[in-house]
Amino acid sequence: MSDLPRKAVTRTAKLAALPLGFAGRATWGLGKRIGGRSAELVAREVQQRTADQLFKTLGELKGGAMKLGQALSVFESALPEEVAGPYRAALTKLQEAAPPLPAHTVHGVLAERIGEDWREYFLEFEDKPSAAASIGQVHRGVWHDGREVAVKVQYPGAGEALLSDLTQLSRFARLLGPLIPGMDIKPLIKEMRDRVSEELDYELEAQAQRVHATEFADDPDVVIPGVVHQSDQVLVTEWMDGIPLADVIADGTAEQRDRAGQLLARFLFSGPARTGLLHADPHPGNFRLLPEEEGASAGAWRLGVLDFGTVDRLPGGLPWTIGESLRMTLEGDAAAVYGLLREEGFVKESIELEPDEVLDYLLPIIEPAQVEEFAFSRGWLRDQAARIADPRSPAHQLGRQLNLPPSYLLIHRVTLSTIGVLCQLGAAVRLRDELEAWLPGFVAETEEPEPVAEDGV
Repeated sequence: MSDLPRKAVTRTAKLAALPLGFAGRATWGLGKRIGGRSAELVAREVQQRTADQLFKTLGELKGGAMKLGQALSVFESALPEEVAGPYRAALTKLQEAAPPLPAHTVHGVLAERIGEDWREYFLEFEDKPSAAASIGQVHRGVWHDGREVAVKVQYPGAGEALLSDLTQLSRFARLLGPLIPGMDIKPLIKEMRDRVSEELDYELEAQAQRVHATEFADDPDVVIPGVVHQSDQVLVTEWMDGIPLADVIADGTAEQRDRAGQLLARFLFSGPARTGLLHADPHPGNFRLLPEEEGASAGAWRLGVLDFGTVDRLPGGLPWTIGESLRMTLEGDAAAVYGLLREEGFVKESIELEPDEVLDYLLPIIEPAQVEEFAFSRGWLRDQAARIADPRSPAHQLGRQLNLPPSYLLIHRVTLSTIGVLCQLGAAVRLRDELEAWLPGFVAETEEPEPVAEDGV
């Protein structure tokens, strides 16, 4: 792979071959079964071949194709284990690496965007990228003032590639449905299309990162690298070492998993309250687990957060409705929950549902908020996905009648993605503590007592 495939016809041909490949493997599998091999063995082999082709194609193309792969990767925990096994290795490859652009292409972007004298800005610059993602890759360097930096260079033609990929992927989104039970892939792809221009704008990303870096500057738990330099298609930030969250998922200790999970939940809910912004790309490649600072208590790992290219602007923090409806559900107030969901458009005016059935649908999903500490696991998430995906299930029938208002779409995806990562970590998390501290409406307001006159009247 020597360069980003930019011609629409080339990218479209690669993506168009995917559904044909799916169909071909199904026919191949049928032939194997007729030949006497067990259905289970053949199914596993078909799944493995499908995973290899799908994520190899998505990874090679980068752009929107790889971005979809990264988004899907955090939901791997929702798959039944016999299906998840073949996919897991292929999915996680997308979280930290992709085929790199050649050095001469990177140098060309730097010369065009920073200036022909771009090397004068650096004491050192590594041509080999340290990480590659959907629309850019990161190089390590040393800035002219001695700071170690990460230099993110946007792929030439990334905007065209993103739009082309997402348009093509949306045409066979239903074929991707079985990858994640209970999840409609098409709205996810549409939302990505709607945010293409924001993600390509490194000035917007720099602004969002600066806001977070300022707010979390003295935070003992969360670390945000500062912005060093920004220009069109190039973003230079402070370098951050640490253990990639994908490595913690694969090999981390129980202590690391629990700490990473707790801090991930804390960042999800505290970020909007503190900055008015929601970090909206919570896949493991964007997080690091950092050793504790000198003098801190043992085990005080910190969470490093990267990539602010996709954010949701929430000036008042997360909507009050989320916390209030969650609290009412925990209290078992079916009528109040139902009324609030109707008011906010989660239940359309043309539909009538039984409040108690809505409550029964919601309670298993919010189990992590019902207890002091919840052990997230792949098994728990698989159970939830199966309950909602099974057409025979009352939860499936009710879920099909609920509506997700557009203003909640990104919040919903980020929350689900974060839960997916927590389940991959297998972390024990005190989620309720974070909700009480940061989620508006989760703690009921107490009425102020009437002031008492000095004479007692």
